[in-house]
Amino acid sequence: MLIRTDPFAQFDRLTQQAFRGQGTSARSAAMPMDAYRSGDEYVLQFDVPGVARDSIDVSVERNVLTVKAAREAGYAEDDKVQVSERSRGKFSRQLFLGDTLDTTNVAAEYVDGVLTLRIPFAEKAQPRKITVNGDPKQLDA
Repeated sequence: MLIRTDPFAQFDRLTQQAFRGQGTSARSAAMPMDAYRSGDEYVLQFDVPGVARDSIDVSVERNVLTVKAAREAGYAEDDKVQVSERSRGKFSRQLFLGDTLDTTNVAAEYVDGVLTLRIPFAEKAQPRKITVNGDPKQLDA
């Protein structure tokens, strides 16, 4: 279904926590994610609050799902900022999808700061009944 390969995820989280409050727009920030199976589809939910819908880019190439987004600062460059804890700048996340998912029919929805992707399972991944054949001569005996 989903192959997650990010050996540096914990390191990135620790680094972000250490530099919180000193955020720069050039620093990438993580998009927290939930992933689960719901019936005949796989659901991915990304937290991207404060991101404009038109700044979100979702693409799939060779079973690699890429989600990109950008959050701009809500203040002007000459404003005197007292506290800056919210991540801003460009966000990116890549996931390797298994062959059992139909990547040609991904549906995306963005509501209340949550990007939800629904990926159906491929027809070839659906369970199917197999007919057992045998020698007709042995069946009559």
